[in-house]
Amino acid sequence: MASLLVRLIGMIYRIPMANILGEEGNGIYAVAYEIYDVVLIISSYSLPLALSKIISAEQARGEYRNVGKTFRVARTFAIVSGGVFGAVLLFGAGLIETSIYPEYSGVRMPVRVLAPTIFIVAMLGVFRGFFQGKKTMIPTAVSQIIEQIVNAVVSVTASYLFMKWNAGSLQQAAWGATGGTLGTCLGSVSALLLLLFVYWIYRPVQEKMERRDRTGREETSGRLFKLLLLTILPVILSQTVYNISGLIDYKLYGWLSGQSGVADVAIKSMIGVYSSKYRLLCGVPIAISTAVASSMIPSAVTAYENRDGAQWRYNVASGIKFNMIVAFPCAMGFIMLGQPIVKMLFPSSDFVLGGHMLMAGSAAIVFYALSNVTGGALQSIDKMRMPVIHSAISLAIHIGLVILLLRYTGIGVYALIIGNVTFPIVVFILNLIAIKRYVPSYRQEVVKTFIAPFSASVWMASAVVLVYWLVGLVTGSNLLRTLISLCAAVFVYFSVFLLLRGLTREELYDFPMGRRLYLVARKLHLM
Repeated sequence: MASLLVRLIGMIYRIPMANILGEEGNGIYAVAYEIYDVVLIISSYSLPLALSKIISAEQARGEYRNVGKTFRVARTFAIVSGGVFGAVLLFGAGLIETSIYPEYSGVRMPVRVLAPTIFIVAMLGVFRGFFQGKKTMIPTAVSQIIEQIVNAVVSVTASYLFMKWNAGSLQQAAWGATGGTLGTCLGSVSALLLLLFVYWIYRPVQEKMERRDRTGREETSGRLFKLLLLTILPVILSQTVYNISGLIDYKLYGWLSGQSGVADVAIKSMIGVYSSKYRLLCGVPIAISTAVASSMIPSAVTAYENRDGAQWRYNVASGIKFNMIVAFPCAMGFIMLGQPIVKMLFPSSDFVLGGHMLMAGSAAIVFYALSNVTGGALQSIDKMRMPVIHSAISLAIHIGLVILLLRYTGIGVYALIIGNVTFPIVVFILNLIAIKRYVPSYRQEVVKTFIAPFSASVWMASAVVLVYWLVGLVTGSNLLRTLISLCAAVFVYFSVFLLLRGLTREELYDFPMGRRLYLVARKLHLM
């Protein structure tokens, strides 16, 4: 719940910040943040997961001294790893700009602000992993929400002030992006201070448990470090493959567009539209699919361990079905209302181009949902490497395709959108082939999973066009026309979907507020 709330806050604050920065500033911010994201993954992103797995196992065996020692080893690892990679970003920002991303002049400024954040987040990961290993998610959840609230307030305020204070500077857009990244840094600081306080309170309890440890087992620091590293590496490889595609796309677009004579300002502006409109808005339903895939894994793992094939197939099939119920209407909504939505959220920007991008690339939502769930299904049957291999194969195809489209066609930034759609398609196909190989009995129900939500989405699209036109006869306000159309879209979609018997009562109960939704559907004679 905290993760979804954090993503929602993240989308909301990016809207005013994107309007403040303008297209060029958004382009610089996007590249800087992608650089930070990849370095963060390599340095410390997987620390909470790895540490929680090790500590929870030690806790279960009553090895409380090893719990404390593992925490101290992880803390040393974070200090070294976060410090080294933070220093690389801090002192190498100028080289990154001049040698790797010369088309995005000014990117060194926000990268330098993000550099200390690498160290702070590494330390943050140690404390979150410690408490997660103790089987409490409350410190992590609360710190995530506080971190994102501070991030939102500071990012919007600082980007506005930095743009205002540097109004006459040629680097005004870069200063605005720097203000945006300042929120990320201070947000992580606030979360770390909270967790340090919680740990200070809990520390006497941990020390008392260590004194009562009677197991007589105490691992060496070297072995614990090795165990930590072996747990971290698979996650690093997986996440790096997933996240590096955006960084590669920005480089390819800047490099090949520059060779074609496109000015640096135009390159940054185009990437600004792509990142702050297309990727930001498509990221919301994709985040929902990621959360569903993550929540599906534990129950699927349990079913697999218990050799309960029927339960495993149900978990995977229901995960895919839920995602399709969300993904199809979102994709269709962006096709029909792409331009009005962008105009409503970003009134000062190029809403025509942003709307066209959403129309052209909204299919990615459906295929990312499918690739996320099928990847989770493979992880649940101990095929951890398969999604990584499939992502690497898809990334190689993606790079080749984007290069060909940028070099030999004139479609420009739409090459990145095509690549963004084909990437999850390839991953999904490879994941599905692997699932069929390892679980031959798996069959996905088609009519209620795919045909019903797609059909309801088509009816929804027709209603949206009609409502948007009818409201336009009364008012010229795009805000009112879009909001009323979106409300009509939600009502029509779920009405038609339930009339097509896409959900049973038991399945609807699994939804948030499912029983209330069922009572409403009964009163409207939809079920």
